[in-house]
Amino acid sequence: MTELTTDRLLLRNWRDTDREPFAAMGTDPAVMEHFPATMTPEQSDAFVDMVREKIDERGWGWWAVEVRETGEFIGFTGLNVPGFEAPFLPGVEIGWRLMKGAWGNGYATEAARAALAYGFGPAGLDEILSFTTTTNLPSQRVMQRIGMVHDEPGDFDHPRIPEGHRLRRHVLYRINRAQWESTQ
Repeated sequence: MTELTTDRLLLRNWRDTDREPFAAMGTDPAVMEHFPATMTPEQSDAFVDMVREKIDERGWGWWAVEVRETGEFIGFTGLNVPGFEAPFLPGVEIGWRLMKGAWGNGYATEAARAALAYGFGPAGLDEILSFTTTTNLPSQRVMQRIGMVHDEPGDFDHPRIPEGHRLRRHVLYRINRAQWESTQ
């Protein structure tokens, strides 16, 4: 299992002690504002189990994010293979979800930069995608800060969100290896 470090963060595999704070994140309406629903504790535990399994299989995935100075779990960031069909897939996405108390510190951008470096480095990826709801402007700003470009023709209706739901429409961002290398 690969661990990534930044000046302030550790991206690592999940620990059982992460389950409780992650479950609390999943019930926080502010954290889950851009998702169709909050998560039950059972859904949260199933997510952690699935993520651990994927990290064990590939060596990468949605890493737990910890503040190095305090050891505090603050959410996750990393790479994932989306499990739905869309015209831009197959591919690998980058994403993040942090607890509300961690917002506004630049942690999402810092962790995402480390994940991109891993994706274009040891993982050998040629392109990384990201997507979110049209209303999730903070995540879109992180995508822009890490050098991703909005692929407006690629914007899509998320197939796992019901028709007519306010969160169904998603924006698609991309970055390829050459674009990323030009920023290093």
